[in-house]
Amino acid sequence: MKLGILGGTFNPVHTAHLRIAEEVRERCGLDRILFVPAATPPHKELAGAIPFADRYAMVAAAIADNPDFVATDLENRRAGKSYSVHTLELLHEEYPQDTFYFIIGMDSYRSLGIWKDFPRLFELANLVVAARPGIPCKDPLALLPVVIRDQFCYHESAHMLRHRSGNIVVFFEETYLDISSTQIRRLVSEGRSIRYLLPTAVEHYIYRHGLYHNDERF
Repeated sequence: MKLGILGGTFNPVHTAHLRIAEEVRERCGLDRILFVPAATPPHKELAGAIPFADRYAMVAAAIADNPDFVATDLENRRAGKSYSVHTLELLHEEYPQDTFYFIIGMDSYRSLGIWKDFPRLFELANLVVAARPGIPCKDPLALLPVVIRDQFCYHESAHMLRHRSGNIVVFFEETYLDISSTQIRRLVSEGRSIRYLLPTAVEHYIYRHGLYHNDERF
């Protein structure tokens, strides 16, 4: 099975998350997309201190009507920071026969050098890098940390890098939806509508559980 991996704090999950997952699933011919909420994000503070249980429940509600999308609580089942390399290692143990496609944004691709054990990411999974329309990645090899560039070959016609492990890094322009979790949290705290920015089931969950209403840190 070809399995897409989409991680994030999902605080809350919104329509842009779902759309990029759908586009990658279709573009790469994936069988399923696995949503992986972070338990303890290593690179940023979790705004509002929203518990993992709530963020996981919102993801589950958002994808309930799509059999190609699945949520996992894997990162909450282990101690420590939610490092992507550890998550991918555990996924290899849980799904030993599957091929993984790790989905990240161009901003994350540019900062891979600060990720824990980042060279190993390319051994554990193919990477799918989503860029905003109109912002082309002219030289993707040059954006990688210098210490690992010699591990790749660039196929210009396919706009793809191939790692020495055989895994690939593929780039595509997403249908960019200017929606952010920060924006949604701010709107809720201001008593404004969040309708159509996220699935109705997630909107109902937020109001039913009183999330973000007193959130002063967006």
